[in-house]
Amino acid sequence: MFSQTVEYALRAVVHLAYQAEVPQTTDQIAAATRVPKAYLAKVLQQLCQANIVQSRRGMGGGMWLARPPGQLTILDVVNAVDPIRRIRHCPLGLSAHGVRLCPLHKRLDSALAAVEDAFRSTTLAEILAEPNTSRPLCDVAWALPVTTKT
Repeated sequence: MFSQTVEYALRAVVHLAYQAEVPQTTDQIAAATRVPKAYLAKVLQQLCQANIVQSRRGMGGGMWLARPPGQLTILDVVNAVDPIRRIRHCPLGLSAHGVRLCPLHKRLDSALAAVEDAFRSTTLAEILAEPNTSRPLCDVAWALPVTTKT
């Protein structure tokens, strides 16, 4: 349902949210998120253009979130790289349907609207704070240790 670009963008911003204190290089983000570096560079450029990520070149440079995680939603990230395409007109171009969607396309659009609403109401801070032993990008060094009962 979502493009690879959306997945990569979400991985990158979650990583940057966890690493908020230290700017991250493209190499570091690529390694932590398991995203090909060349592809990631293009995704990060889109995120910079949307003012989700900021960057600085040179010594001590790197990438960081442009806003606090509590002010960035999943929908902000999705819209920056591959917006959800709502169904506003008959996808078949049937003039009889126009903007009055048939029952099938009306339900599809309702599902897209529900996803859009869920993403609009979920911030990165909520993702970071969610209590769960399975953390996003859990193989990287900042992950919480998983404890098992013996």
